Amino acid sequence: MADGTFAAVMLIAGLADMGLNHCGSPGGCLERTADAPRLSFSAGSVLERRAESAAEIYARYDPRTRFGPFGTALGLSLGEEGETWLGAGLTWDWRFGSSPYYGELHVMPGYYRAGDGFDLGGPIAFRSGLELGYESWNGWRYAVSYDHRSNAGIYDENPGVETVQFRVSVPLD
Repeated sequence: MADGTFAAVMLIAGLADMGLNHCGSPGGCLERTADAPRLSFSAGSVLERRAESAAEIYARYDPRTRFGPFGTALGLSLGEEGETWLGAGLTWDWRFGSSPYYGELHVMPGYYRAGDGFDLGGPIAFRSGLELGYESWNGWRYAVSYDHRSNAGIYDENPGVETVQFRVSVPLD
């Protein structure tokens, strides 16, 4: 899944969820609602595919604003060679029945600075990915995430990098 697959799956699943569960609301399909804000921290590694294997830390803030089935997110990642990514975008999550297990897809355009690390072809880079995790009784989430970053073909060269991380997410309410 080293392309726009996560973004496409999120769009299809989110639109299906919107049509089935949100369009009957008084505010319409993309009704603005509140959710519990969260702050997430994760650490992991860029996978050695095109780039050298390297450590990365990532912080994400999910404000309380939702639009229909879609949440909002702001993220910042820093790599060990000075790579920096800053972006904002949408999330879509689901539960596995009534269990504490969940999945989440996200897509976030942003600004990328390579530093001394891997060059993604230009300063605009899209981050999309999948998170699978467990939410405890107090709202803390523990998850494994897989992210892909690339420029989505807007520059001549479109290399991409993937990261695998362990994430802890804390509710702020």
